Amino acid sequence: MDVIPFENTWPYERMSGDIYFDECPFCGERHVLTSMSLEALELAKEGVKVSINLPCCRGRLTVLEADDDYLWTNQALRK
Repeated sequence: MDVIPFENTWPYERMSGDIYFDECPFCGERHVLTSMSLEALELAKEGVKVSINLPCCRGRLTVLEADDDYLWTNQALRK
């Protein structure tokens, strides 16, 4: 698999079994609870594609991989 550029990453936080973004990569909303489950996070860490719907702006991310700090997606999220 090709190397995913850092522009395609977004940091996440794990709190009480939920996955949060400090800020939405699309609309900038703060403290966004994602639809991602812990099971989906574990699948992403294994390299399985996972989709996330963001409730703040109905944005959608396709996560290609994950590590303990970042979700690695198929689109640029940073400039």
